[in-house]
Order: sequence, then structure tokens, then C-alpha cells
Amino acid sequence: MHTTETLLSYRVPELLYRIHFRSAAIARKFGTEAERFIASHVDIGSDTTEVVATSSVFNIEAMNGNSIHSIVNMKRMNDLPDINAFINAVNSKLPYGGLYIGCIENLWQRRRRILDKYPKAISFPYYMFDFLLKRVFPKWGPTRKIYKLLTRENNRAVSTTEMLGRLRVFGFSIEDNKEVGKLTFFVVRKIALPVLNTEPHYGMIIRLRRIGKDGKMFDVFKFRTMHPYAEFLQEYVHSKNNLGRGGKFADDFRITSWGRWMRKFWLDEQPMWYNWLRGELKLVGVRPLSRQYFALYPAEFQERRIRYTPGLIPPFYVDLPETIEDIVASEIKYLDAYDKHPWLTDIRYFFKALYNIIIKRARSS
Repeated sequence: MHTTETLLSYRVPELLYRIHFRSAAIARKFGTEAERFIASHVDIGSDTTEVVATSSVFNIEAMNGNSIHSIVNMKRMNDLPDINAFINAVNSKLPYGGLYIGCIENLWQRRRRILDKYPKAISFPYYMFDFLLKRVFPKWGPTRKIYKLLTRENNRAVSTTEMLGRLRVFGFSIEDNKEVGKLTFFVVRKIALPVLNTEPHYGMIIRLRRIGKDGKMFDVFKFRTMHPYAEFLQEYVHSKNNLGRGGKFADDFRITSWGRWMRKFWLDEQPMWYNWLRGELKLVGVRPLSRQYFALYPAEFQERRIRYTPGLIPPFYVDLPETIEDIVASEIKYLDAYDKHPWLTDIRYFFKALYNIIIKRARSS
């Protein structure tokens, strides 16, 4: 009959071997810095931690879910045939509070790899072809099937924003993410079940849920200026960066390089004229807000604000506020004037905003 001491004498070498074997495997594949990053979040040697290198949903589903608390996947998620199905399987195997650690090659790391790999005469045309095939084609309906046929969705171009957004949709909170060498590692925690029936968020024109008159939700149409799935990271960005000047999120990594240019000239907002034609927006009025941003407003003003139809041109461009408190004060000032003289107020605000935009080159971001 084995005593407790005897069992421990078998258990300790087994545990030490597992720690050494797994740590060495991670270090060989990704380097010692990546190994230290992973080890700082999970117990690599624990029998409740699964360390795998798989793109197969089956391999995740075949795990013994009753004994798993953490999953570490050493396979790049760029190479998963169906990213959402894989994340869904991980969610189903982890308990609430369980951790998943994975990695991707993000867009900038991909660019550096391609441009550094070949002579300039070859690398730049190759990069442009890669950009067209793996970043433009998936986002446009007529070319999406061509993209899938040529690539089978392997070695896909994925931004950090897109991956974190996908993980958020499928019930994970973002604990940490870090660029280590040529890859970006992330640590997420299961906090909920996946959001079902979520459509891929790739299109150039996107629908953003906004609060309208009487608190009714409606879809605002815009040209995409953020990476896919960015809309699901609003709370995360706010918790990390807070608000900058003009009430925008400071250092918002979700915005693409061309998206910043489009925002500078209001090109992204042109589809909102469709909302105007439908009567969901008027020309001048308070800005239509998301639930997360709306929650930052004082409760008493929230009740008043939803009594009005939001507008294409907000009071922001008249007063040019810099903080959320200034924005609230600007909107209160506008609504007070609107209550007394609706048409006159909107005409005055329209021409004042136009002057600030054209002459003073006022911008909201």
C-alpha cells in the first residue's frame, strides 16, 4: 500500500518533468521571452493546463473538459481554418474563469516579415499582392469566394484588433496582450457563453447600433474605418485608454491607417445620409451614441437626451469641447436653445459648424 510520501515521490518528478518538457518546447518554438510571458499567467506544469499546437476543432473537443482550467495553443491562429468555430470549442471546454493563451502574426508583423524576407524589387510587389488578396478580397462580397478558393483561409492576415474582438464575441475578457518577437500573444479569460448568430464583420459599409429618439436602437451606416470586430472592444479600449481630447478614445488602436485619413475628411460618415433619408437622423442634432458611450453621460441628462432626434452635425463643431464634461455642457446648451427656437437654432448651428470645419479646420478626432 502506497503512503502519501510514496505517492508524492512519484508525483514530484512527474511534475518537474512536465514543467521542463513544456517550457522547453515553448522556448524552442517561440523563444524564452514568450515562455516567460506564458508562465507568468498559467502554471505550465499543472495537469489542469493543456499545452497543444493544433488548428483542429476536434482536438479541442476531444479534451477532458472536467479537468481543464487553462489551454495554451502554440499554433498561430492565422492558420486556423475556422477561427470562430475554434474559439467556440475552446469556450465550451473551459470553466468560467478559465484562461486561454494563443498567438497571431498581426498585420505589422506580417508586413515586416514580407518586406524583410526578399529584396526590395520583389518584396514590395509581393506585399501589395498579399495585401490585395488577404486584406481586401475577404471584405468585399464579390471577391470573398475567390479569396477562400485561393487561400482556403490559411495564413490569413489578421489584426490584433480583429482577434481580440472575435475572442470578446465568444465570451472572453481580455487579460493581456503583448508583442513578443515576430508574434503577438494574448491571454483571455472565459466570462460568458458566446454571442450566437454573430455575422462576420468584414464589410466596407458597417451597421453600428446607436440610441435614437425615445431610446430606440437603430443602425447607423458608415464606411469602415476600424479593423473587423473592433466594435466589440469599445469597453476594453475605454478601460485601457480612457477618453482623449474631443471625447474620443485616446490612442485607439482599432482605427486603420486609411481609416484615420477617411475620418479626417468625413468620408466615413457619407452613408449616414441614408439614415437622414429614413428620418432616423436630422441635419443638426446631438450625436447618435452607442450604449457604452451613452453610459458615460449623467443619468439625468440621458433621460432628456433621448427625447430628441440625433443629428448628422453635432454641437461639437460649434463649441469644440475637449472633455466629456465639456461635451455634455455643449449639448445642454444646444438643447436649451433648440427648445426655444428649433429652426433658428439649427440654422445658426449649421453655419457656425460649417465655418469651424472649413475655416478653422475643426475635427472630431
